[in-house]
Amino acid sequence: MQKSLELQLNGKSVSRETLQRLEHFVTLFEKWAQTINLVAPSTLKTVWARHVADSAQIFSLSAFRQKWIDLGSGGGFPGIITAILLAEGNIGWVDLIESNQKKAAFLRIALQETGARGSVHAVRIEEAARVVPQCDAISARAVAELDKLLTYVEPWTENDGARCYFHKGRDYMKEIDKARGRWTFDLIHHPSAIEADSCVLEIFNIARKT
Repeated sequence: MQKSLELQLNGKSVSRETLQRLEHFVTLFEKWAQTINLVAPSTLKTVWARHVADSAQIFSLSAFRQKWIDLGSGGGFPGIITAILLAEGNIGWVDLIESNQKKAAFLRIALQETGARGSVHAVRIEEAARVVPQCDAISARAVAELDKLLTYVEPWTENDGARCYFHKGRDYMKEIDKARGRWTFDLIHHPSAIEADSCVLEIFNIARKT
């Protein structure tokens, strides 16, 4: 796919400035990916479709949510992409959680050089609620199985009712079935516009089973 097609965000065009921010981020990403493992090497040649456009789907589903936490931000997907898209409206914020110091350094430079709206916290996910106690929405991509993710997000969903947006691959139904053994939750399944076997799971009203 061409970049112009990939960045329609479910039919909504982005501004020239936003496209420039995204292009600069991809340039930084490709440079840093030569020395540290930001994503699977096999996906580096398709970074716009496999990572940028895929990450942008979350924002298109939830643009009205302003206070984000991105868990295990790694190479910046989807956290940096959301932060760049928020910059277009000059509102909202993403708190990126990444315990790896080298990846956290990359994320900080990416935020600074693109003017994206976000901060990086080099802490473990289990410690993140102490640093960032509140949010409207939580994103995660290639971090953990759903059951584990629900444990991670419990501090925010239990008290504040944050809504979760999780990218999942072809085995997502198995993950859902396993998670329902310990949790109750409402779920909206959004088929991926990028990969036929993938989806974004929108999850809310999360509670542990007693």
